[in-house]
Amino acid sequence: MMTLRQFSAEPSTIPTITSWYLADLSKAQGKQELFTHQSPQKLKILREHALIESAVSSNRIEGINVDQSRINTLILGEPFLKNRDEEEIRGYRDALRLIHEKADGIDVSEKTILKFHKPPRDHGLGIPRIRSFVNFSALF
Repeated sequence: MMTLRQFSAEPSTIPTITSWYLADLSKAQGKQELFTHQSPQKLKILREHALIESAVSSNRIEGINVDQSRINTLILGEPFLKNRDEEEIRGYRDALRLIHEKADGIDVSEKTILKFHKPPRDHGLGIPRIRSFVNFSALF
């Protein structure tokens, strides 16, 4: 409550160090916007690399390992899935893609989290599912 009172009162002076930090932030934001407009291809590559690293690391924590030669194809392409581990990685990729594309429209709630972890339909692998991700485009 005290913070609101301070804002409603006459503005006080801003410490010099704070104004320097604000200027640095503004400068960094300008550089980021410039980089976004001038180097979209570099950003795309960085985004893909981050997606691959995140999917592999998160699934490795859960004991899911996939042949390194198939990682790029699994995450960036649409290959035929050979086993359950590959399906898990594909599901994680789909979840991350949805989060990045529709972050503003996703509610952070128990219901949403349960949707992310709902077992999917059998995708022709004939492998019973314990936990995985679903086709998210149909959920939101």
